[in-house]
Amino acid sequence: MSVINIGLVGVGKIVSDQHLPALAGSRDYELVATADPHARHAPVPGYAALGEMLEAHPELEAVAICTPTHLRYSQARIALEQGRSVLLEKPPGATLSEVEDLVELAERQGCTLFAAWHSRFAPAVAEAREWLRNKAITRVEIDWREDVRVWHPGQAWIWEPTGMGVFDPGINALSIATEILPRAFFLRDARLWVPSNCQAPIAAALTFTDTEGTPIVADFDFRQPSPPIWSIHVETEAGRLSLLRGGCRLELDGQCLLDAEEREYPGLYARFAELIRQRRSDVDLAPLRHVADACLAAWREPTEPFIE
Repeated sequence: MSVINIGLVGVGKIVSDQHLPALAGSRDYELVATADPHARHAPVPGYAALGEMLEAHPELEAVAICTPTHLRYSQARIALEQGRSVLLEKPPGATLSEVEDLVELAERQGCTLFAAWHSRFAPAVAEAREWLRNKAITRVEIDWREDVRVWHPGQAWIWEPTGMGVFDPGINALSIATEILPRAFFLRDARLWVPSNCQAPIAAALTFTDTEGTPIVADFDFRQPSPPIWSIHVETEAGRLSLLRGGCRLELDGQCLLDAEEREYPGLYARFAELIRQRRSDVDLAPLRHVADACLAAWREPTEPFIE
């Protein structure tokens, strides 16, 4: 099976923490080059712009776009127009319409487009989905809280309109919920707390119901002292299923069913390789749609300025 030559667009914190280790441990890929006007990954050639990288390396089959959200559409379009497959870090775009346009372009070009909801590859997510498949669900509670100063230090872009604020981690929870819950759900109420010096929320409280009226509540907060809380609890007639530590631990009525180390990005890149070889795309917009609904329908509460 041939190795996939890949380039990285953006060499920021998420690339250093996750993408580079995942690629280094994979037999599916050869990292050929990077494109970033401000940073490089020394072992491979670095370029200031994606176009320069693609021109210098016609052997590149795929690119992973890990830039701030507002840059992803233009970068993805350049790559797809040149026939390269594209992995989009989450969220896949600043707006739904941008991503829908990329889906159509990828189909016309015969390229793979992959919206990389990495939290879906947490070790306990698949087992939770299977356990819940035929269960009668009565309530879902999502609690996703972390300290923004620990997890997003110096990332001023996160407070801009397309940075999404607390929805940057919150969308991870929504990506898991839309994966494991057997029925579609819809926003009924939302409240956002927005610092007076920011454009994006620092906290959010959301209420959903599914197609059978089951209540689903979500609380996201960037003001959580460490350690973070990343949990989803699903009440069913067969017991309370809990996904903890972002999907690394699974419990049923407090008893451990699975506890494993986080390996989301190796699973994500394995999926991307599978899609490329099958000439298929995987672009689920449900998590981003829920965030868009919240921003459209929410009550906004001003709160104290955010000072890093």
